[in-house]
Amino acid sequence: MAAIGGSNYWEDLRKQARQLENELDLKLVSFSKLCTSYSGSRDGRRGETSDTTPLLNNSTQDRMFDTMSVEIEQLLAKLTAVNDKMAEYTNTPGTASLNAALMHTLQRHRDILQDYTHEFHKTKGNFLAIREREDLLGSVRKDIETYKSGSGVNNRRTELFLKEHEHLRNSDRLMDDTISIAMATKENMTSQRGMLKSIQSRVNTLANRFPAINSLIQRINLRKRRDSLILGAVIGVCTILLLLYAFH
Repeated sequence: MAAIGGSNYWEDLRKQARQLENELDLKLVSFSKLCTSYSGSRDGRRGETSDTTPLLNNSTQDRMFDTMSVEIEQLLAKLTAVNDKMAEYTNTPGTASLNAALMHTLQRHRDILQDYTHEFHKTKGNFLAIREREDLLGSVRKDIETYKSGSGVNNRRTELFLKEHEHLRNSDRLMDDTISIAMATKENMTSQRGMLKSIQSRVNTLANRFPAINSLIQRINLRKRRDSLILGAVIGVCTILLLLYAFH
């Protein structure tokens, strides 16, 4: 009698497991269709503006998604509990002779539970990713529309800022060109100064080597000073004579 009672208990658990598995299969099919229709409806309305998009349909689909998610999670929890009871039954005394068959059946139900759980989380993750992406795109489109519909004052202010920015960039470029020219001029003058010093050094070297040349250069300089003094004296005398003639 105990074996018969245990067998009935096992069969009841198997019936509960099969019933929950069938319900989960139907729920998961509907859940997958909901997610697919949600993605398709979003893609079909992507080019529409926020004024023509049927927001009620989106909110209805979101509510259906939340409701079905809760229902599927509850069914998964119930099926997990049934599997746990089946596992406890396989460990009860008196079932050793049937243990291999029971374990095989239990493993099959566990595999089904694992497959349904994986499918549910995968479909739910895809749905949430699509909704997050579409919400982000909608926010971007709204920002673009807000920017396009901005007041003329803001657009004018932005235009002035852009012009001022361009003016500053041109000024910086002009300053850079001026600094570059000044640096090139400085380098050229430094080079010329070095060349003059080199020439003067060579002339001094030649004058020191050849005293005759040095003496000739000194005499030329003295003659130039004498000619300058004579010319200055002549100019002074002429000026005095002109003044005397003018006053007479």
